Amino acid sequence: MRWLLAAAMVRGMSRAVTTHARPAGRAARPGERAGTIGHEHSVDEIRVAHRVVAVLGGRYSAGLGIDVDAGEAEVERWFVAAALFGARISARVAERAFGVLAAAGLARIGQLRHVPAADLIGMLDAGGYARYDFRTATRLLQLCEVIGDRYDGQVGLIGRRFAAYPELRAALDALPGWGPVTIGLFLRELRGVWPGADPPLDERAAAAARHLGLACAQAGVSGLAGLAAACGLDVRDLECGLVRLGLAHGRAMAGCPGGQACTALRQPVPPGPS
Repeated sequence: MRWLLAAAMVRGMSRAVTTHARPAGRAARPGERAGTIGHEHSVDEIRVAHRVVAVLGGRYSAGLGIDVDAGEAEVERWFVAAALFGARISARVAERAFGVLAAAGLARIGQLRHVPAADLIGMLDAGGYARYDFRTATRLLQLCEVIGDRYDGQVGLIGRRFAAYPELRAALDALPGWGPVTIGLFLRELRGVWPGADPPLDERAAAAARHLGLACAQAGVSGLAGLAAACGLDVRDLECGLVRLGLAHGRAMAGCPGGQACTALRQPVPPGPS
């Protein structure tokens, strides 16, 4: 079987940067300006923001080679990956499992429709799922069936049908195996792609921003978008990087000095999203 074969730098800055307003919820693309009117970002804030993404990483989708800005096919790939990340498993295992599925031509949920459960379990085993292989395989097959029945097999139809965040969140929450963690992970990276993908700033990202002295995060996503624009970063990368930082610290954040001295900014391995 095919699946058996699958097994910034920071520039020197001499002055603060002023950003301008952009509607809340729209992602700041690299190089775009966004955020709160007249908010000045210090050189230290910009350096810390760059360091977060450089050391801990940004979007999980990009790390898998998925470009959600490139169209519905890529969003569908991210949908499958997010479902794998939502299991109680390490990020590395979820990434490996997605790689095995992708190598077998099964990176979109509709492609699982005619895959025997035993084969899917074998692929998840090859990705390292072990104890969770049966449960995850069952959930993926149920997910495939529900997407087929409710949305004609098109994940993109969910984003088109539910253009407001509360309705979109409720629709995703009704999917087999999808809860707040998976929904948050999935929608954070679809900011600016789906109209309804406008979740509030992840509390872990907000806590990490406070820990680092990034005052702009007090304004939520729009404030963080302003800092991202000032840095030439995508706000989704910065938010995900902050979530990673919070996960890297765990309960030990109180013992870290924070700011530029934050110990997690020396973390060599980006933690997972769960």
